[in-house]
Amino acid sequence: MSSALEQIKGYTYVVADTGDFESIGKYSPKDSTTNPSLILAACKMPEYQHLLEKAVEEAKQRADDINGQIEWAMDLLAVNFGAEILKLIPGRVSTEVDARLSFDVQGSLQRARRLIQLYNDIGIDKERILIKLSSTWEGIQAGKILESEDGVHCNMTLLFSFAQAVACAEAGVTLISPFVGRIFDWYVKNTGQSSFQPSQDPGVKSVTQIYNYYKKFGYKTEVMGASFRNTDQITELAGCDLLTISPALLEKLTNSSQSVPRKLSVDIAKQSSADKISLNESEFRWLLNEDQMATEKLSEGIRKFAVDAVKLEDIIRQKLA
Repeated sequence: MSSALEQIKGYTYVVADTGDFESIGKYSPKDSTTNPSLILAACKMPEYQHLLEKAVEEAKQRADDINGQIEWAMDLLAVNFGAEILKLIPGRVSTEVDARLSFDVQGSLQRARRLIQLYNDIGIDKERILIKLSSTWEGIQAGKILESEDGVHCNMTLLFSFAQAVACAEAGVTLISPFVGRIFDWYVKNTGQSSFQPSQDPGVKSVTQIYNYYKKFGYKTEVMGASFRNTDQITELAGCDLLTISPALLEKLTNSSQSVPRKLSVDIAKQSSADKISLNESEFRWLLNEDQMATEKLSEGIRKFAVDAVKLEDIIRQKLA
């Protein structure tokens, strides 16, 4: 029997959740995704110092003041990593807009467009790029504009609630990344229950609901389950449009020969009992506010990405000095 990973690839588009080129080459994913935390970790490794040095040197030519140079270096570094990753995969790489712009539509648009231009400058077409934006109301509106006016594909991240998913679908974004593991973490911490049957895992149930809703009502937006804590969460979502998986869990799935049946499909989704809804800004904010888990995890996620962005800026600042 083929490995669990190969079986999943038969139903689902597998994405590597890493900035480590060796892992990407080893597991042959079609897409890859990065974020500030992954790039920060990679930048501490000797084999990636040349990408950091290249970004810093070019940033010096782009701006005269230190703050401007740091901002340019951050974007150049993200693009340098993305460009190297694209040499190893046939599909797309996700590149994230600074999380500190999560509540700034115009700021998000400016940085997203600059990232796309930087990729274009080195000969990489925007069709191979997914711009990652936080699934705040402002982030979703920025995604809507990028998709409709710029033809830029967006990956909405830090997504924890059905309300966020509905707003993203109505905005017509390319992809959402609901965070299975972080939803699981919240329920473990706040309910006292440390384990769940795979089908009853809160993160799995959330992604299943979103997937079924999208497919039942014919939304073009794809669902990419993300942030997994164990292989059961992954196999329970076999059939999801995409799954982004860390190297450690890719390794476990590669070494497993368990049978992995398909759990999600359009046919099953069409039979779901979901009713279609539509959300304006006030309705979105209210529903998100009423979801304690989603509110807390969205806020926490933005803060954590922002903290790692500052750490990365400190490394760049030292290089510039």
